Amino acid sequence: MKILFVEPPKAFWFVMGEYMPPPLGILQLAAYLESKNDNWDLEVLDSQAKDLGWTKLQSYIESAKPDVLVSSALASCNTFTILRTLETAKKVDPDIKTVVGGQHFTALADESLKMYPEIDFVVRGEGEETLYELVKSLDENRPLQNVKGLSFRNGSQIIHNPPRPFITNLDLLPFPGYHFVEDHMHKYNFKMMAPSGAGYALVEASRGCTYKCTFCSQWKHWGSKWRPKSPERIADEMEHIYTEYGINFLWMTDDNLGLGKRTSQICDELIRRDLSEDIAWFLQARSDDIIKNRENLSKMRKAGNYWIMAGLERHDDDSLQNYHKGIRPSDSKLAMDLLKENDIFAQATLITGDRRDNHESIQNLRDFVNYVDPDIAIFMILTPFPGTALYETARREGWLEDDNWANYDMVHAVMPTEHLSRSEVQEELYLCYRSFYGSMKRRITGVFSRNKFKRKTYRYMAGQGLMQSLKELY
Repeated sequence: MKILFVEPPKAFWFVMGEYMPPPLGILQLAAYLESKNDNWDLEVLDSQAKDLGWTKLQSYIESAKPDVLVSSALASCNTFTILRTLETAKKVDPDIKTVVGGQHFTALADESLKMYPEIDFVVRGEGEETLYELVKSLDENRPLQNVKGLSFRNGSQIIHNPPRPFITNLDLLPFPGYHFVEDHMHKYNFKMMAPSGAGYALVEASRGCTYKCTFCSQWKHWGSKWRPKSPERIADEMEHIYTEYGINFLWMTDDNLGLGKRTSQICDELIRRDLSEDIAWFLQARSDDIIKNRENLSKMRKAGNYWIMAGLERHDDDSLQNYHKGIRPSDSKLAMDLLKENDIFAQATLITGDRRDNHESIQNLRDFVNYVDPDIAIFMILTPFPGTALYETARREGWLEDDNWANYDMVHAVMPTEHLSRSEVQEELYLCYRSFYGSMKRRITGVFSRNKFKRKTYRYMAGQGLMQSLKELY
């Protein structure tokens, strides 16, 4: 049985500049299948790292002759890229079994199987065990009805098997299969942030989130549960990536890592192993967690945490309450100040295009961000991703004016507000960036900052033409 995992050719999110992350999702799946059956022929093809366009991808599939092709899940904005990958496989050989998964296709499993004949199977929810049982059943020519978490087509009928329980102990999962892409590990990069030659890899320290933000698809996908890996397991993986592949810039991909006792223990492990001087890592955190765990920040910095992204989201309590975010705007400045005091690069992410937004409210958001003064601000348009409460509301109320999944990338407005057209929402996004990065004082202090990440970021952004790219969207 030959299984080919594919990271398709795709465009990256230009707001963060030039970067190429390793395809963590399919590396995890490939490693899991390898741990269960070493007789299967497993291969991971990263079209980005190998610089393959669509024609070369087709040739690669022709030569690989897979029985099963599994595409990276990616994000909603890459839906058509994924479908084109499956179409390419079917063009090569209609008998190739095609598999998709991830949050988008889990949320729209029924719709996707009805609309896209190139999809044979949708692995819903957590993928490792379901994909293994699917491939095992195909290999042994066994019926698929007992594979929990699987959706598939049986003639003209769409079958949705019962959901699969979540893995109880994530420590038992193998390390992601970076050995499958070892030949081009040097190509993975994050040029805006990573020191020259540092490389770039991803580490998953937990899955899920107990918060229920209306715009987030993560919590529902993971069943509103939070399942952490142990501090020792996380440090083991970080050490493995560094010692085996020489990668020393790592992103903790968790939607909500938390900054309490467990993170403190991770730091203790990294310091004990003498890794803290060799690696740099960054993560996402809530503003209230930053404040509640301020005593941990100095240890985190000592352990190699140089950068924290905080979802401040909005300037007004009403919006945050409507999002079920559970934080307060009044926490934002203190959270940013605490990070900067500990020499941790402070990134704020903000939401514009709220349903009740008008020109005045978005100006208030800009004023708020300038007051909070993070090291860097990333503004995103409120986007109703499938699987979110926001998507269900927007579809029910008829707010959606754009059904092109390629535009569900948080920089294209796909719905208006009560007071602004989509074009006006788009223009306001540009004005948000211009307000923050147009400040000569901010640019000068950024370029000459003592914080090496801030200094590198502002120097990199100076030559990227971000503002022009955003202006061209409206």
